[in-house]
Amino acid sequence: MTSTKLVFTFIVASFLIFLLPPSHAASHSDFEDIKISSSMDSQMVNLSVYYEALSPSCATFIIQNLTGVFDDDLITITNLRMVPWGNAHVNETDNTIICQDKYYALIHCIEFLVIDGTHSDWQSCFNSLGLSEEPILECYNNGTGAKLQALNGYETAHLDPPHVFMPWVVVNNKSLGKDYGEFTTYICSSYKGKIKPNACKSST
Repeated sequence: MTSTKLVFTFIVASFLIFLLPPSHAASHSDFEDIKISSSMDSQMVNLSVYYEALSPSCATFIIQNLTGVFDDDLITITNLRMVPWGNAHVNETDNTIICQDKYYALIHCIEFLVIDGTHSDWQSCFNSLGLSEEPILECYNNGTGAKLQALNGYETAHLDPPHVFMPWVVVNNKSLGKDYGEFTTYICSSYKGKIKPNACKSST
């Protein structure tokens, strides 16, 4: 396992794997702020996906399964949260993030490159989507990315029950375990609103 400075920050739904400066450690209060803000709308169903960037199994889930959240208006009742950290951990000696291997459309594009075996060409995703790399680099340089990544690590480490594999999918604080591919069914059964999207009508 090796550390890396490859920049992939998590702004909205993009991600980074990078060195974690010791001045940007996440606190319990920081995590609580994130947790509270993600569950403000009681009618919406929270779908949290804990994954490891550039992991083939996670990439396959994102490309083949998770895209379905945008089909038949399922996203209209879903708060989708992407939490990149996976099985990484922090080296306490030099505060680097140790990785096991190395906006949503950006994640989708980069993870597709993983399946295609060409993830080293990740910058092409910015070009194809017409996105600027500048906000990503700014997030990395000003320390915001490091703080977000530390929060991801804290949240992943405090999952209850702890994650066993990646991706680890949670609907309204309930882990789906090996049923993570059936997240649509769980979202629909958890939704308490009166008007259900077509995705829920077809799943029943």
